[in-house]
Amino acid sequence: MPVATCVLLGAACGCMMSMPGHSRELPLPALTKDETAAQARLGADLWALAAGIGERHMGRPGELERAARLIEERLVAAGYEPLRRPYKIDGATCSNIEVTLPGRTDELVVVGAHYDSARGSPGANDNGSGVVALLELARRLHGFQADRSVALVFFVNEEPPYFNTDKMGSRVWAKEAHERGARVAAALSLETMGYYTDAHGSQKYPPPIGAFYPDQGNFLGFVGNNGSMGLVRDTVRLFREVGTLPSDGAALPAFLPGVDWSDHASFWPYGWSGVMVTDTAPFRYPHYHTASDTPDKVDTASLARAVLGIEHVVRSLATSR
Repeated sequence: MPVATCVLLGAACGCMMSMPGHSRELPLPALTKDETAAQARLGADLWALAAGIGERHMGRPGELERAARLIEERLVAAGYEPLRRPYKIDGATCSNIEVTLPGRTDELVVVGAHYDSARGSPGANDNGSGVVALLELARRLHGFQADRSVALVFFVNEEPPYFNTDKMGSRVWAKEAHERGARVAAALSLETMGYYTDAHGSQKYPPPIGAFYPDQGNFLGFVGNNGSMGLVRDTVRLFREVGTLPSDGAALPAFLPGVDWSDHASFWPYGWSGVMVTDTAPFRYPHYHTASDTPDKVDTASLARAVLGIEHVVRSLATSR
């Protein structure tokens, strides 16, 4: 490769991957009282979802419905009136579930997590961790009002065979939102975010990204496409203002493996910025999409650290600047 091309490629990668602020360094501080309380609630919700219900998808409609009801029960207990947005697949009905914190303008910040699991998996980390994180955010944000409204959405059917099809819950929701004339200022997808390790070699990346990042899987990642670069940088910067967990981010071409592997990509076709918040799933987690993805594999202490940092991100994004 010519030297000039190498220089240009390096500059481009630096622009896409250089993030503002400073990541939290090891050793991490002890959990705060607030983080400890959040950890307990996250753990209780996770065991109820992934152990009490387990595998949940359209092939197991009873369990999928039980998961939907569990989410609704937790939201009602937190003071909300959850809204179901049903749609049909091959004659069967499934639903996205949402609550909205109204703001002073019609702009919207969306925070979502899919509540279905992969077939053959109880889905504790993928994506029970995202679901319980969103439930905890709902508790913490209750009564919050800012310039932008905040929609907390539990998406159905993110996993195969619906992934990357028009039957995917987030695609249905985003299309309906666009048809309603919604103005989405930012969309965050909480996706597989509960596994952390300091072991060297534990973190993998699609080539050639690994040359620019550490090999320890101990950080929370923020990932978007090139069009979402501004949002990626904003979320990383805001998380680093208060977060007690290491963090990193990248805005990358959507064709790279993993960049579009969650619900955030459903917002891109409408010109809306979308970012995945993740532990990087199969690039780190050895139990991804397996029967061993059980609650004991999830680091609820680190998940609590992540949630409190994300809360700050959401509150800040909802405040116009």
